[in-house]
Amino acid sequence: MWNEKKQSSPSDRGQIVAIIIFILGLESLLPWNFFITASQYFNMRLNESVSSNGTSGPVQRKYNYDSWMVLLSQLPLLFFTLLNSLLYQWVKERLRVAFSLVVIFLLFALTAGLVQVDMQPDSFFSVTMATIWFFNVFSAVLQGSLFGMVGLFPPRYSTVFMSGQGLAGIFAGVAMLCSIMSKSDPKSAALGYFVTPCLVTLGALLCYLLLPHLEFAHYYLNRNQAVKLDKSNKLLSNTDKTALNGNVKDLEVRGVPEESSERSSVFAVFKKIWLMALCVTFVFAVTLSVFPVITVRVRTVYMKDADWDKVFTCVCCILVFNIMDLAGRSAPSLFQWPSKQSRLFPVAVLSRLVFIPLLMMCNIPTSKLTVLFRHDGAFVVIMALFSFSNGYLATLCMAYAPQLVRSRDCETAGSLMTFFLVLGLAVGASFSFLLGNLV
Repeated sequence: MWNEKKQSSPSDRGQIVAIIIFILGLESLLPWNFFITASQYFNMRLNESVSSNGTSGPVQRKYNYDSWMVLLSQLPLLFFTLLNSLLYQWVKERLRVAFSLVVIFLLFALTAGLVQVDMQPDSFFSVTMATIWFFNVFSAVLQGSLFGMVGLFPPRYSTVFMSGQGLAGIFAGVAMLCSIMSKSDPKSAALGYFVTPCLVTLGALLCYLLLPHLEFAHYYLNRNQAVKLDKSNKLLSNTDKTALNGNVKDLEVRGVPEESSERSSVFAVFKKIWLMALCVTFVFAVTLSVFPVITVRVRTVYMKDADWDKVFTCVCCILVFNIMDLAGRSAPSLFQWPSKQSRLFPVAVLSRLVFIPLLMMCNIPTSKLTVLFRHDGAFVVIMALFSFSNGYLATLCMAYAPQLVRSRDCETAGSLMTFFLVLGLAVGASFSFLLGNLV
């Protein structure tokens, strides 16, 4: 019987499955973080002199790369995450994930190839924006599918997946630091940016294809089918002879739950996880409303130290955020507080609102508000708490949601949670324009 099988579930030998899920988590956010990291390269290309038509001089048009990059990232991510949560039953998860990884690999290869191609700024901007759009279309499908898949594993693996996502941000921060301190020419540095994610994406694809062949992963990925078979056997063993002789209607009279082995509707799953969905939306809405639009404006008080001033934003904003966010994502593997039933959980999520005024009152030279936290140390402490709480609470939300539904509905819950996560990013990005004008 199923209970006996459950007790003898295989172990994750060498933590290979955990490592693969960590790599897939890293890959799922690589495009988003990578294009933020390469901001300097794209802005440089968009401000190059025009030479192909025989004229010269700087291009005067302002492209607003960073603003358009955020907008064209969130819109397809939001729409296609919703589409993935509604249409996942019609396309198998293996096809969705594998195809998305192949397309992302090809898009990274295309972007790497364009580094060595001279293009007019208008053409380069159009191609880049189109690439960002398609990157995030397939990233949305990839994230939703992977969250659904990870929901089939024990809760610890949701934490591992979220930790992998946090590492993608650290890669971005280290790449930015290297670009600032590098003495190589901009094109060589940019080529290094784009070749690296090509290799990571290829590795992630190979890891995903290996996953079903591992005993531990095979057990959990196929557990729902085992439940269905076990319940079918129970129904047959508990049915009297008249049912076995063909009186199927007698099963209905006795109230045998024929639909118990079927997946619940999307709305039925949402009613069970709505609180966690709203919490993860709020967590990311608060985060993206001030990061990076407000945080990158903070300046060091040691302006006379040119070397420190050059790397201050990268170290104290980008790297501190991503390192502490990763620490927050990893912490639930050690302790989980508040619990999913506790009323303190939504209170903890709402309390993150305090970080918005705290960060807006840091040392921003052009700020219209009173500067209360002028020292570098104060900014670092606020950023550390801000980013740790982001990673910790978001991971708890994503880990708690699958625990609130039946095992066969975990994939639906994971896909829905991904949609609300992206919704939070979109809401936060919208509010960032308003908050940016207030500072």
